[in-house]
Amino acid sequence: MSKRDYYDVLGINKGANEAEIKKSYRTLAKKYHPDVSSEDNAEAKFKEVQEAYEVLSDSSKRSQYDRFGHQANNGQGFNASGFDFDINDIFSSFFGGGGSSRTSTRARKGQDIQRRMNISFRESIFGAKKHVRVTVHSECHTCHGSGAFSKKDVKTCSHCHGKGTVIVQQQSLFGTTRTQTTCPVCNGKGKEVTKKCTTCNGEGIESHNKEIEVKVPVGIDTGQQIRLEGYGNKGSNGGPAGDLYILFDVKKHPLYERHNDDLVVEIPITFVQASLGDTIKVPTPYGDVKLKVPPGTQSKTTFRLKGKGAPNVRSKRNGDEHVIINVVIPKKLSKQQTKLFEELAKTDLTKESTIWEKFKAALKS
Repeated sequence: MSKRDYYDVLGINKGANEAEIKKSYRTLAKKYHPDVSSEDNAEAKFKEVQEAYEVLSDSSKRSQYDRFGHQANNGQGFNASGFDFDINDIFSSFFGGGGSSRTSTRARKGQDIQRRMNISFRESIFGAKKHVRVTVHSECHTCHGSGAFSKKDVKTCSHCHGKGTVIVQQQSLFGTTRTQTTCPVCNGKGKEVTKKCTTCNGEGIESHNKEIEVKVPVGIDTGQQIRLEGYGNKGSNGGPAGDLYILFDVKKHPLYERHNDDLVVEIPITFVQASLGDTIKVPTPYGDVKLKVPPGTQSKTTFRLKGKGAPNVRSKRNGDEHVIINVVIPKKLSKQQTKLFEELAKTDLTKESTIWEKFKAALKS
């Protein structure tokens, strides 16, 4: 069976440059690789793509092919066992990663950590200063981050010769494959430490516990958090430490309920106060204020005290306090109180009541 033209196999024209050849090869290798392809005859097509790429990616072989066609290989064709390619070129297309593991030498920020902090209602309204113990990471004062006992104890890695990566060759169905991976001796750093620093044991970082001050923001609420830069886990390869997040839990107050920046409080008054009206004292986080209760106030009536709520943690503007009136009916009455209520009962209190009028109308309907 005659072989297909290599340019047709890769889907390129004869004037294609090196970048176009490589791009086409990556696309087709990804499409037909037997480990991931669902195409018919994927293995055969994959070999065909490899053969075309081997020839057209080599300027000398490509020149011979352009002059003599497939006869340039003396009829021997493609020898899969003798073909040497970098498998990373293929899998970098599959998984979006590069073949190089040199990224291990990059400075990386440490992981962030989170802690919960319990605070009182008052502390959430007015802010506070609290203390917490954390682990602090800093450059080793002995080796200055090198991890070595002395400058003489750092040398170029003998395994990777300072590259940080090594090429591992393996025999597979498609020939000799080369995989680039992190050097197991220096872990990608390109340098070996022959004698470790006795202070940090070769880490280059010192860790110690420290008590730090945490400023609780004014108006903070349950579930909100703040970030303390640099108090997280230590970084790698000289990278900065991560951050510490403090997540707040505000203890419930026996009197107030918080809804965003507003506060809600329920105030009990007597039947007499509700009937005749009164001026009562209402507690707020900022001190008591006087509230005028009009005559005839009904239970569950709500009054608003502007600006007496919680501060907004960002804008610092206060919400409002909502006062719910709860008219309390006494369960026990003295003889004198009973007499007064009996006298009151002789008076028809329903004549001028809109609610009673509606109730009576409903009964007649």
